[in-house]
Amino acid sequence: MIRVLVVDDSAVLRRLITTVLAADPDIEVVGTAVDGLEAIEKVDELAPDAVTLDVEMPRLDGIGAVEVIHRNHPRLPVVMFSTLTERGAAATLQALSNGASDYVAKPTGAGNVGESMARVREDLVPRLKALVGARRMVAAVPVVRRAAPRAAAPPQVLVVACSTGGPDALSRVLAALPAAFPLPVLVTQHMPPVFTTQFAQRLDRVSPLEVREAADGDQPRPGLVLIAPGDHHLTLVRRGASVRAQLDQGPRENFCRPAADPLFRSAAGVHGPGVLGLVLTGMGQDALEGARAVVDAGGRVVVQDEATSVVWGMPGAVAGAGLAHEVLPLDRIAGALTGLAGRALTPAP
Repeated sequence: MIRVLVVDDSAVLRRLITTVLAADPDIEVVGTAVDGLEAIEKVDELAPDAVTLDVEMPRLDGIGAVEVIHRNHPRLPVVMFSTLTERGAAATLQALSNGASDYVAKPTGAGNVGESMARVREDLVPRLKALVGARRMVAAVPVVRRAAPRAAAPPQVLVVACSTGGPDALSRVLAALPAAFPLPVLVTQHMPPVFTTQFAQRLDRVSPLEVREAADGDQPRPGLVLIAPGDHHLTLVRRGASVRAQLDQGPRENFCRPAADPLFRSAAGVHGPGVLGLVLTGMGQDALEGARAVVDAGGRVVVQDEATSVVWGMPGAVAGAGLAHEVLPLDRIAGALTGLAGRALTPAP
C-alpha cells in the first residue's frame, strides 16, 4: 500500500482528492492537513510514503512547506497541486526548486465533480505510483552500455528529453555547461503552456547559455537553448541551406505534447550521425523510439543513471534497450557533454 498525506486548505478539494485516492486498491490516505505547518507536523507523525501539497495555503504555503519537508525527509515524494496560470506556474517552479518531485493541475471547477475526479485520477495516481515505486525499487533494470560508433561524426546538435524531476536536473546540467558550449541545444520537457515560458526564463537566469521558449522558424545556433512550448511538438527541419525549429500540434505521442520522440527523430533525420541525445529523469518511455532513431543514424545517446533520477522511467527504458552509450550520475553529465561536444570544434578526420 502507498500511504499518502493530502494537504489542501479547501475542504472540497481535500474530500475530492481523498475520495479518488481511497478508491484505488494500492493507495491508503493516512491523513489530511489544511496548511503547510500542519503538513510538516503530520509528515513527522504519520511517516507517509508520499504527500500531495497545495501551492497556496494560509499560515505556510506549499513553497515553504515543501522546503522544510524536503530538508527533513529528502527522499519523500511530494506532488504539488497547481493552477495553470502565470502565478501558479511561478509558484510551482519554485516549489520544484525547493524539492517537490512533480506537480499536477488543480481541478478548475469548470466541469462537474465526476470530470474533476477523473482528471485527478488520471494525473495524480500514476505519478504517485511511479514516484513511490522509484523510491522503493532496487536496481531492477539491467544496464547495457552501447559501444561508441566506430567512426563517430562530430556532433552538430544536442537534443534533450526530460519529465518528472526534469526541471531541477535540466537546471543543473545547463548551469554547468560552459558559455562556449559549441552545439545548439533543443529541449523537450513535459510541461503545459505558461509553465514552459516561465521555465525557460528561470533556466536563462542560471545558465551561461541563452535559454528561451522556441518559436516556429527559430534557427538553432551554438550558445542558444530552445525549450519546446507547452502543447506543441518541437522538431527540426532543413530549409535550403539552413536548419530551423518547427512547432506543430500533431497527435500526442506517449500521451504527451510536447513529446521527445518527434524531436529526436527529426534531429536524426536532419543531422544523421551528428546528433548527441540526452535523456534525463522522467516517467514513462518517451524518448525510447527517438533514441533508437538517433542510434540507427549513427549518433550518440547519454542517459541519467538510476541513483540520481527522481523516476528512472525514460532513461531506464533507453538504457534497458541497450541504446545508451553512457549512463551517468547527474553531476557528471555536463562534463561528458562538453567533452563529446568538443569534437565539434575540430573537423572530423
